[in-house]
Amino acid sequence: MGRFAPSPTGRMHLGNVYSALLSWLSVKSKGGEWLLRIEDIDPGRSRMEYAGLIMDDLEWLGLEWDGAPVFQSQRSDIYRHYFSMLEAQGLTYPCYCTRADLLASQAPHESDGRVVYPGTCRHLPPQPGKAAAVRLIVPDEEVAYEDGHYGLQRTNLALQVGDFIIRRKDGAWAYQLAVVVDDALMGVTEVVRGRDLLLSALQQMYVARCLGFESPMFIHLPLLLGASGLRLCKRDQGMDMAALRQCYSAPQLLGLLAFLAGILPKPEPVALSELVRLFSWDKVPLSDISVQGY
Repeated sequence: MGRFAPSPTGRMHLGNVYSALLSWLSVKSKGGEWLLRIEDIDPGRSRMEYAGLIMDDLEWLGLEWDGAPVFQSQRSDIYRHYFSMLEAQGLTYPCYCTRADLLASQAPHESDGRVVYPGTCRHLPPQPGKAAAVRLIVPDEEVAYEDGHYGLQRTNLALQVGDFIIRRKDGAWAYQLAVVVDDALMGVTEVVRGRDLLLSALQQMYVARCLGFESPMFIHLPLLLGASGLRLCKRDQGMDMAALRQCYSAPQLLGLLAFLAGILPKPEPVALSELVRLFSWDKVPLSDISVQGY
């Protein structure tokens, strides 16, 4: 059972569709089902009109999902139940730090602006009336998993991430809690997504362990890079689906994506049924892929 879980914070871009296509091909080549989950738990950024456009773009490409779409905004009571389980285990505590506090304490980790949380609030007494996020305590130990494309991944979460947020100060459920609960309850056995989430998989496996869930297999993809050499995002002009649908037919866009992913020897129109027949993870490169010139 696979899934595609976009956030409705803008129109999908080429990188989103590339991830959706390989997720769909991976599970369909095994005869499995592909679910659609709209990750709209961020009330400040999520828009229903974008969710509608996501579904329309997937249907235009022929990437049909199985069953009804699931909306995270409708599952708050479910997340609250599993959050309470973590609280009952003594694994959570309120955090009063601002992002500015964290950025001032140390340099961002690696190249993504991530800061390792130093545990500032772990032993502070509660401060009633003060807004607080809630963090999950991580152990000082090595964790590892075998990625389906990049092989063995291991880290010490205490050293590489620190205790991480599972509920935001504004009360919204954090991604790392919601995605674990949803994947488990929806029966997801395979997660395909960009390699920028390799470390996130280890966090999610830890949450799953705390809740008694079995983790899905993670298969991460090389990223599509724009002209700047950075990962494509929704701000990249000319790479969102509104522009792409003006320039390509669905078979043409599928052919381009299949070429970039190493499935086809050249970018030419192709049917999804043919891609299912041709698909193999052995063909997908490990290095990131430049889309400059397309």
